[in-house]
Amino acid sequence: MSVISYSNNFIHNKNNTTTLSSLCFFVFLSLLLPSQFDAFSSSSSLMDPTRAFVKSVKRVIVKVGTAVVTRSDGRLALGRLGALCEQLKELNDKDYEVILVTSGAVGLGRQRLRYRRLVNSSFSDLQNPQGDLDGKACAAVGQSSLMALYDIMFSQLDVTSSQLLVNDGFFRDTAFRKQLSDTVSALLDLRIIPIFNENDAVSTRKASYEDSSGIFWDNDSLAGLLALELKADLLVLLSDVEGLYSGPPSDPKSKLIHTYVKEKHQSEITFGEKSTYGRGGMTAKVNAAVCAAFAGTPVIITSGFATDNIIRVLRGERIGTIFHKDAHLWTSIKEVSAHDMAVAARHSSRRLQLLNSEERRKILLAIADALENNEGSIRLENGADVADAEEIGYDRALISRLTLRPEKISSLVKSVRLLANMEEPIGQILKRTELADKLVLEKISCPLGVLLVIFESRPDALVQIAALAIRSGNGLLLKGGKEAKRSNAILHKVITSAIPDTVGATLIGLVTSREEIPDLLKLDDTIDLVVPRGSNKLVSQIKDATKIPVLGHADGICHVYVDKSANIDMAKQIIRDAKADYPAACNAMETLLVHEDLSRNGGLVELVAELQREGVKVYGGPRASALLNIAGTKSYHLEYSSLACTVEIVDDVFAAIDHIHQHGSAHTECIVAEDCEVAEAFLRQVDSAAVFHNASTRFCDGARFGLGAEVGISTSRIHARGPVGVEGLLTNRWILRGSGHVVNGDRGITYTHKNLPIKA
Repeated sequence: MSVISYSNNFIHNKNNTTTLSSLCFFVFLSLLLPSQFDAFSSSSSLMDPTRAFVKSVKRVIVKVGTAVVTRSDGRLALGRLGALCEQLKELNDKDYEVILVTSGAVGLGRQRLRYRRLVNSSFSDLQNPQGDLDGKACAAVGQSSLMALYDIMFSQLDVTSSQLLVNDGFFRDTAFRKQLSDTVSALLDLRIIPIFNENDAVSTRKASYEDSSGIFWDNDSLAGLLALELKADLLVLLSDVEGLYSGPPSDPKSKLIHTYVKEKHQSEITFGEKSTYGRGGMTAKVNAAVCAAFAGTPVIITSGFATDNIIRVLRGERIGTIFHKDAHLWTSIKEVSAHDMAVAARHSSRRLQLLNSEERRKILLAIADALENNEGSIRLENGADVADAEEIGYDRALISRLTLRPEKISSLVKSVRLLANMEEPIGQILKRTELADKLVLEKISCPLGVLLVIFESRPDALVQIAALAIRSGNGLLLKGGKEAKRSNAILHKVITSAIPDTVGATLIGLVTSREEIPDLLKLDDTIDLVVPRGSNKLVSQIKDATKIPVLGHADGICHVYVDKSANIDMAKQIIRDAKADYPAACNAMETLLVHEDLSRNGGLVELVAELQREGVKVYGGPRASALLNIAGTKSYHLEYSSLACTVEIVDDVFAAIDHIHQHGSAHTECIVAEDCEVAEAFLRQVDSAAVFHNASTRFCDGARFGLGAEVGISTSRIHARGPVGVEGLLTNRWILRGSGHVVNGDRGITYTHKNLPIKA
């Protein structure tokens, strides 16, 4: 078969309109593999780019480049190579058919030959300029060394590897291609990992992208060719960056492209300089990926610097950039990116701030009316979510949080109207100071900017947060749990329909895909605050994944301490409410601490019996479980979020305080006591966001505090603490009014620093 040369550029950029060679790899492969080419043009059902197709992957080719194999000083990156081998061993053990295409032979050979030349050189030789080493010689020396290293590493993992050196000219031979396929199949049947590399030592190609006689130009295009020739289900190209960016990865404005859509991205991408290692760079990877993907083999470009990215790809995680012939079906070319959504929310928030107080008030009242008028539709969609949750088998606590009962909707409407009628929070003068004669400084309240709120299974939270954002003049991005997707969608639609066009519905954006969260968490230049509402795991993951300030709490481990001076009837009433009123709430009691005297006079037994009558499963600490003969708790640091709690006996109020500081989450604590001195000691010394005397922990709530609603409860000590209402979503700025004042080294100015009356 003759090689067909065809000038067609798959990738264009702003600086170079012919970034790829005149050889059309895609056309060549379409002639080699007509059946797979036919598959490219056929339609297929809509698939999830990060999940659906990886479930059926059996044969995977991994290509590792020189920039991954070697360090910046040219030496081998043994740690990355070890992690690569361990991942391939894991895939091999899980019955994947694994093929490796590796670069690095030339670099390794050059390192060895430089050392050899150094030790064989005289002092006078070293004074003279050293010529470049022959690349073919470097390849010949490095190839055996590279394969020896792979053999040693795989042998340590009880895996057998094999070497296959190929030249581009071989693929013109039909018999060779058939033998190649048979040999690889035989190796894979024996659970042997084939390792491919181009035989650079004897290659006749003049230079990358300059010689149109070759079938492939580098190991990236070799990997693409092998993926189709060997009928791989997936090709993973490991790079020194996370994937394909819209511009040079070093440019802060560049964005990671998760799904490559030719029609959208071909004209948008600007490539930076090629890596100083190897021949290919990102241009070669994208070319190979486009060719392979459009001919039927999905491709993912991701970082080879991470120790587990191959495993994560095959788990369906959204990392790197995916190329797929059906990518245009997965995502709209005109879709709004996470960054664009955040920018739009900021622009809308600025328009919102231009409105006067009465105009903003009318928006909230319109939202309240819309919620009332659409209660039927809201409950219908919520009912579908609840039914799905019950069918899946979610626990009762989650279903309780998910359900929007009529009284909950009525409460939401009431809270929105309460917020509407609150005093105007924006632009309030907090302090006025005369710095000098006719030079007045004002400290005024203003919105934070754009909020990102991530919450789980609480559709009512969407309404509260949206209302607070509007009242405080902030833009808002919302990401709710998948279990409440219908409820969140209808609530978002109802709320945004009530926002006038002068502000824009983009004020409140609803993020529908979990895969967009990592992108959002990187937008520290656009998003000003992240508020996670959910499990300990959710909050911890978000804190670890972003530079944006995070406001929230990881746990709601609330305590009630019943002192020896407590009125037992009052104590029973308080602990019953704190635990059983709404067990799934973060302000529900999780641990009951009881003064030791009550364990001797029957008070402890009464308290436990009261909880058990409410259906509460009681677990004991060491002292309580031994005395009451109940099951012991696994941990004091445990948020049950259900009808269960821990009970323990303590020596006195100070022991209770120590217990709370050691095992609590700084959320909400309560003391039940008639002794005022004991109560005051508890209130002063317990370092939690909310501390109560003779009142249920369930009062720790924005609406009950008169805040109208809450965006969440913060256990942080910076900016806001406890239930966070409108005030917690504001910051301040300084306005200085002068009459031509200048500093001039502070000459000719007399500072007065006089406090002035605050006026509206």
